[in-house]
Amino acid sequence: METNVINRTKCEIFTRVMGYYRPVSNFNIWKKWEFYSRTYFCYDDNKKFIEENR
Repeated sequence: METNVINRTKCEIFTRVMGYYRPVSNFNIWKKWEFYSRTYFCYDDNKKFIEENR
């Protein structure tokens, strides 16, 4: 019987902090929570919202 083996490589996530890039894995638990709870700005969605509410 053949089993499927999946080899994975850890993907390091970096974020910009005070002008330089730093890995998120080095953050403390609260800073990680802040990073992963961020919402990102989407220009197209906001442009549509602004035009509808003029």
